[in-house]
Amino acid sequence: MDRGNHAIKGISLQQIKKVYHDNVVVESVDLELAEGQFLCLLGPSGSGKTTLLRMIAGLVKPDGGRMLLNGEDIVSVPANKRNFGMVFQQYALFPHMTVWDNVAYGLKARGEKSAVIKEKVEKYLKLVDLEHLAKRKPRALSGGQQQRVSLARALAVEPVLMLFDEPLSNLDARLKELMLKEIRALHRSLGFTAVFVTHDQNEALYLADKIAVLNKGRIEQLGSPEEIVSRPATPFVADFFGYTNRLADARLIEPGKAQVGPMTLPVGHTGSGCKPGDRGVVLLRPNAVQVEDGGSGRDAVAATVLDSRYYGGVTEYRLRLEGYSADDITAVVPRLVQPLPAEGTQVRVHFVPDSIAFFMNSR
Repeated sequence: MDRGNHAIKGISLQQIKKVYHDNVVVESVDLELAEGQFLCLLGPSGSGKTTLLRMIAGLVKPDGGRMLLNGEDIVSVPANKRNFGMVFQQYALFPHMTVWDNVAYGLKARGEKSAVIKEKVEKYLKLVDLEHLAKRKPRALSGGQQQRVSLARALAVEPVLMLFDEPLSNLDARLKELMLKEIRALHRSLGFTAVFVTHDQNEALYLADKIAVLNKGRIEQLGSPEEIVSRPATPFVADFFGYTNRLADARLIEPGKAQVGPMTLPVGHTGSGCKPGDRGVVLLRPNAVQVEDGGSGRDAVAATVLDSRYYGGVTEYRLRLEGYSADDITAVVPRLVQPLPAEGTQVRVHFVPDSIAFFMNSR
């Protein structure tokens, strides 16, 4: 019996659907999130991820399906009765209240005793390193500090589920990196269950136990970060996770090998149902294209440099492969190459199969 009870702890979405003016925004979504797991809903603008989050929060009512929390359907339960915490993109702090009062707000609304409120506010302000700013108003805080207040306020009510609606999109790169580390550390120490909406694959990879990749209201793939990066289910998922080089008119010769023009390329992953002889496309991450330093390896392919630049501590090349002019490709060298290769420089490249995928053409 105990084992059965444990199995239903968490949240389960079953055939959840939302339609606006005959436009299906979320279509028949199924997913399971166990207690303590961190799920990222990932996708481009318009993919349905925020609508799905708002349905989980109780701010939008589904047009179909069931939503179970620890085995009980909560579709008809109002948002303020779900005991969920939410961190918004725009912080949603009360400007006339101090940091302390903002964090205490949810606890006061629930009628908690003064001693409990004081204990919890102090605890969560300390966790986000803001106890020294408790008397300040939000306007006197930086964007990162305001977001930490929002995080502390959501955590203070000790919710059964934490919801994050693109909370880092308004922060600069350095603050975003710090907040990612903070959210990850808090999740590890407190063990809360979380659903986090983002359009940034790096945020999802850093935070998530599970990632749901959404496209046009449907989940294209649900899995661990490792599964999705190494075994993308569809070309859309592959492209979203950095398989941005595209070589068209490819043919799968045998498992692990594809023919593209005059080249034979290693393939680390093939889409579902692919078999030798199928025609399709090869997708490669830039790190799969490795530029040799004057080498002439047996499997190396000649290429011409079309452009090169420094990018985030690495050197990025745009290349044209010899004998194949249909698509240019990008390669990344994990260091600053000096001097930068000029346009027209001849190089040789080889390919790493782990970051190469083959998919059949759409029928």
